[in-house]
Amino acid sequence: MMKEKIEKMTEEISSLSEQIRAIEQELGAEDVSFLQSYKDTVKRAQCTLQDPEMVSGALVDVAKHLGNLKYRVWEKMLGTVQYTPVTLDPNTAHPILSLSEDLTSVRLRDERQQVPDNPERFDYWGGVLGSEGFSSGRHCWDVEVGDGYQWMVGVAKESMSRKGRFTLGPAAGVWSTRQLNGKYEAMTSPRTALTMKRKLQRIRVQLDWDRGELSFSDPSDNTPLYTFKHSFTERLFPFFSLGSGSRLQICPLKASLTLQ
Repeated sequence: MMKEKIEKMTEEISSLSEQIRAIEQELGAEDVSFLQSYKDTVKRAQCTLQDPEMVSGALVDVAKHLGNLKYRVWEKMLGTVQYTPVTLDPNTAHPILSLSEDLTSVRLRDERQQVPDNPERFDYWGGVLGSEGFSSGRHCWDVEVGDGYQWMVGVAKESMSRKGRFTLGPAAGVWSTRQLNGKYEAMTSPRTALTMKRKLQRIRVQLDWDRGELSFSDPSDNTPLYTFKHSFTERLFPFFSLGSGSRLQICPLKASLTLQ
């Protein structure tokens, strides 16, 4: 019986589709022709379908199925909902840098792009800042460095100079680590060489603004790399810089959802 109902509905749908196509053609006709056939068009456009009959056993336990559906949807969301703790600020990016549309990755362009030389933009160092600064609390983000061999990751104070050449270090308001041609260093003065067990694929940045600590580690096994200690007095922004052959990607984190 159900099969017959489905076949009948399919035929009615097909008939409706044909009527719709015919009416659309008449709507595109010239004004006089359309007015002459107006009554017939309206009559054909009126379609009355019988109300569906109630079939024995057709009732659904709505509460049960909605409950199961809600659980399955949320279960799926728990595995897929992610957010990126840092997004990049294109107004600070050096003209040679190319940012992804979602502002979570950066690489070098083949040539400089034409952008406004606003005060926030780096004009010598190939750098870019995060869009949100921190002046309290604890913050953490992971950066995928991949196979790049020229990159720098850390934080910079809001008032740091963006123009001209200078040493990127704490004196300039930048606390960071870098890799340059296979060598890892903390950008102290003088620089501190870092001993690595393996080539980094990702680096974790952990900022505790209130305690004045900025720590770097290898998130694959939580191996600590270096910790800066400084009494911060102003907002700090995530800082990224890179050279040729490198690409930096801010890693997404899974969000924690609570069912009410």
